[in-house]
Amino acid sequence: MRKRIVVAALLSLLATLAVSAQRANEIRNPAIDMDGFLKLSREAAAHRSTRRLTEDQFISMSKEPGVVILDARSKEKFDELHINGAVNLSFPDITVASLATLLPDKNTKILIYCNNNFENAERAFPTKIAPASLNLSTYISLYSYGYRNVYELGPLLDVNKTKIRLVPSKS
Repeated sequence: MRKRIVVAALLSLLATLAVSAQRANEIRNPAIDMDGFLKLSREAAAHRSTRRLTEDQFISMSKEPGVVILDARSKEKFDELHINGAVNLSFPDITVASLATLLPDKNTKILIYCNNNFENAERAFPTKIAPASLNLSTYISLYSYGYRNVYELGPLLDVNKTKIRLVPSKS
């Protein structure tokens, strides 16, 4: 009987220590929500699956009235070379305020592209590993902010052969 009490007390103590350790490892921050991010990422992935465009589809859609081509690369990379007519909003600068200024209508048709859409211009379009592609982050971010009319350039294109017009920013 005494042995059972000691075992029960030890188990209770271990459980208390485990809970205390777990609480000590939790750092609460209401401005960061990993579970919400993962949930929205799964929703955005399903939404994105029907919104990837070929080169010709991208070109055609870019000519529609009111369409915005969004480049979320750094200003430095954007200035080096970008799709003609694109606007730059660097990914770290995507916020409620910047989106409200640049894209006040959440129904605006937005076309996105990133580093991993172009090859043979490593300085302007440095390659990222596929799971870290800027298209993915940008799509999820726009989706999270309520933009659902977003389309993504799908293929990897050679900057020297693409039909999409690429231009440097004017200095």
